[in-house]
Amino acid sequence: MDNQPADSVRVLAPTGMLGAGFPEATIERGLALGADVISVDAGSTDSGPYYLGASQPKTTRAAVARDLRVLLKAAAGAGIPLIVGSCGTSGTDAGVDWVAGIVTGLLADEGLDLRVARIYSEQEAGPLKERLAAGHIRPLAPLGELRPETLDDCTHIVGMMGHEPIVAALEAGAQVVLAGRATDTAVAAAVPLMKGMPAGPAWHAAKIVECGGQCTSDPRAGGVLATVDAGGFTIEPLDPAVACTPILVAAHMLYETVNPFEMREPDGTLDVREATYTAVDDRTVRVEGSRFHVADQHTVKLEGARITGYETMSFTAVRDPRILADVDAWAGLLRTVLRDRVAQTLGLSADKYAFDLRLYGHNAVLGDLEPERGTPREVGVMLLVNAPDQATATAVAKIANPLMLHLPTADMDYLPSLAFATSPAETERGPAYEFVLHHTVDSVTPTDMFRIETETRPRHD
Repeated sequence: MDNQPADSVRVLAPTGMLGAGFPEATIERGLALGADVISVDAGSTDSGPYYLGASQPKTTRAAVARDLRVLLKAAAGAGIPLIVGSCGTSGTDAGVDWVAGIVTGLLADEGLDLRVARIYSEQEAGPLKERLAAGHIRPLAPLGELRPETLDDCTHIVGMMGHEPIVAALEAGAQVVLAGRATDTAVAAAVPLMKGMPAGPAWHAAKIVECGGQCTSDPRAGGVLATVDAGGFTIEPLDPAVACTPILVAAHMLYETVNPFEMREPDGTLDVREATYTAVDDRTVRVEGSRFHVADQHTVKLEGARITGYETMSFTAVRDPRILADVDAWAGLLRTVLRDRVAQTLGLSADKYAFDLRLYGHNAVLGDLEPERGTPREVGVMLLVNAPDQATATAVAKIANPLMLHLPTADMDYLPSLAFATSPAETERGPAYEFVLHHTVDSVTPTDMFRIETETRPRHD
């Protein structure tokens, strides 16, 4: 890609996550407005540790392929790069290869000749333990100091890249960049920074467009176009019927940030304390005054997940008014009886397994913080058992089965009949995972922890 300095760079962000969908007409409009790059995030930790721990995508292949088909054709037709970050949800090497396989098939189907780069971000425990011993890994709150054995316990570890590996891939001639785990903003900031735009506006614009149309009056209507220049950036929706307003744009700095005025990236910190947000017209916003403070030490955030046990789930529904009159007491009785029967039947003490009982329609979401404590009309009861092996988890759930079907309250002279949602009532969920890495490691160089593989076949310019 030509990396000569430019007066401005236009970044087309079609959606907040690859596979979420977008109207094809909005992409056509973005190209008509002069987009210089298409950037889209494909992953997150929002949905929990399973996707990293198991190295499995959250999105279905068909949805990812649909979005990629539109974006690849758009990028090829306009002669601009397409950048995808955090491939396969968690950005593991297998996730990058999964998306790359889809891209290869689509390029063949559409007769497109685009050079594709894969950037791998997965890390091995051994080298990280060496960096830990040298004092180059530090915890992020609320975690404490990292123990070497925690690295060994992880099924997968990824490093969160900044813009630098993406820029390196583009400079090597890539037209499509498929990145492993990356900051949400890096995929959008890469080309503006590569083209010489100031870091403050580039990173701030990238933050605002990371979730596509979330900064607009209708997040479902498609993405946005950010134009970054030497003095700031403007942002407008790709749907002509939708608007950006100063409040909507400024509010996105509240999203997924510890401090609404700062955001840390691998090479420094975005500072928007002096930023101003001005309506250019009734649907476009101009932002100026963003600053970026380069860090003394470039760092990479580590994410890792490990298996905590194996889960089995049961779900029943309560409609009996006498139980619902004090459903908390009934749930407490179920917990007590279940523990006693597991001890009697399986000989397991409470420290050999765990279970969670959640009352949906009552307080499953907020728990003790639930402000409304009226009598519910019906309640769904979810039992989630965790044990060192699947057989034990299922055995505990099976012991709970008659209790979740017929357990009476102390004042009942009959057995109630509750309603399981499925048959069989027990669903084996397999291994459960937890995040155990929330640490930063000092970089030797901004790209040394990442591996770039670019196709060597000749380009047809």
